[in-house]
Amino acid sequence: MPTYHDPLQDAGDASAALRGLAHAGRVFDNPPDTYSVLGDLLFGVRSLRQVLDQLGSAHLAHRGRAHDDDGDQAIGAAEALAAADDLHHAGTLLDGVEERVNAAMTHSGRIAWHTPAQELDREAVSTEAPRRWISVVFLQGSEADEVLDLIDRDGADAAIEHLRNWDYGDETTDAALENGYVYDEPPTGQLDRVITDGDYALTYNPFMGHVSLLRAHPAAMSGPGPDETGVVPAREAISGVGPLDSSTPRYSVTPASARAQQGPAVVERDWFAGPARSAGSAGRGLSL
Repeated sequence: MPTYHDPLQDAGDASAALRGLAHAGRVFDNPPDTYSVLGDLLFGVRSLRQVLDQLGSAHLAHRGRAHDDDGDQAIGAAEALAAADDLHHAGTLLDGVEERVNAAMTHSGRIAWHTPAQELDREAVSTEAPRRWISVVFLQGSEADEVLDLIDRDGADAAIEHLRNWDYGDETTDAALENGYVYDEPPTGQLDRVITDGDYALTYNPFMGHVSLLRAHPAAMSGPGPDETGVVPAREAISGVGPLDSSTPRYSVTPASARAQQGPAVVERDWFAGPARSAGSAGRGLSL
């Protein structure tokens, strides 16, 4: 994991990660995966360009300490200037690389990859029960940034474990069914990444700044109820659009919240908000 403060360790980790990608990328069994890999590489090229500029600036800033093996400072300073010049030139050349990778990603994003016929035949005879997905929580803005930092630091599994705090079991299921937060597949947009862990699916996009956790629910396959008239399109799902039609209120009262309203001092719970906090508690910040 990146340290964000030790360039030696982070450079070694980046080199090892690229070697691993070069080995793993020899075969792409699922061609749609190439689009996600291109997105990560594009981000990596931009970061590499920044690193080259930083290395060049370091040579310039410390050229007064540069000497050759014989202790000649003038020669050492000249070598530092030459190194800085080549590094900045390399960074400029990467602008063209970024442009080409970005163009390739645009073309790749327009491809609809079809499943081979033999795989379709295997899927036709599959006995696995189909699943649908209900939304547990959708975060964007600063709350999503905290979870994205957690993913960078501790991995997607830690983020899933953290977001499971928003899952209230049957109450979350009832709220999702009543409000139409039910999907045939986890909704995704461009550059979204999907991580599945058992009955949970984590979708996140570090570029757009949003995070979502969904839970598989076989019981949702029993046909739409009066408030479940269809499946929310991915574009609406990732932008936080709620009901499926105009007749469905965005925040319907769930059976659990109806029971809660019977008590004099109980406030209706928002099933898609974070866990309750006391008024004096600090913000839910995540340390780096």
